[in-house]
Amino acid sequence: MKALKIATFNINGLRARLPNLLDWLQRERPHVVCLQELKAPDASFPATAFEALGYGTLHHGQASWNGVAILALDAEPLESRRGLPGIDDSQSRYLEAAVHGVLVGCLYLPNGNPQPGPKFDYKLAWFERLIAHAAGLQASELPVVLAGDYNVVPTDFDIYNPRSWLKDALLQPESRACYQRLLDQGWTDAIRHLYPNERVFTFWDYFRQHWQKNSGLRIDHLLLNPILAPRLKDAGVHAWVRNEPHASDHAPVWIEVG
Repeated sequence: MKALKIATFNINGLRARLPNLLDWLQRERPHVVCLQELKAPDASFPATAFEALGYGTLHHGQASWNGVAILALDAEPLESRRGLPGIDDSQSRYLEAAVHGVLVGCLYLPNGNPQPGPKFDYKLAWFERLIAHAAGLQASELPVVLAGDYNVVPTDFDIYNPRSWLKDALLQPESRACYQRLLDQGWTDAIRHLYPNERVFTFWDYFRQHWQKNSGLRIDHLLLNPILAPRLKDAGVHAWVRNEPHASDHAPVWIEVG
């Protein structure tokens, strides 16, 4: 396998932040990009803007909410799945494709707030379907990455201070238990694997100067199966993107494999 840079980025509104996204693509040139929270229907997806930069596209949009996409530099993503099996789901949250020799699952897991309540129940039900599907991917002989916004802070080490978030769905024991069950299947959390003792954040909300104070959370993850994990060379967060005008509250997270 040639060296590949694979990234995930919750853009938080594609139309509002397209200039930010194009600027990042031009500067960093990742080979594979998983996007979440497009908040746009397929009909308005700006494929030509990405094609002008050399990216083939695959998208699963939804008006006003959700939406995921996969971009591939100098290639066309080959779709293998749209939506998780076992869910009659009107929400666009999962897209899977073969890209540059890797099977890429792009996901936007439900937020689940407020909890308790139906939104949290939906989060856990969706997580169960993801766990079941991920088990099938583990049984394949393909290199696989599951990349996206998981809306889970895995441990207290992955947040600046858990005290004000104790009631949030992202920190609930049930959410964390589901994430751990994924890891127990044999998935490698790329960032935590390479930086076991370093606080790495991927999300800083817009309130109380959380970006300026580096009061962040790690909720965007790239999980690698045992075939791909030994090829992990590097990983990081393009935090500079969060500092740009009109930025998303997330920053792109990337890995290099080869």
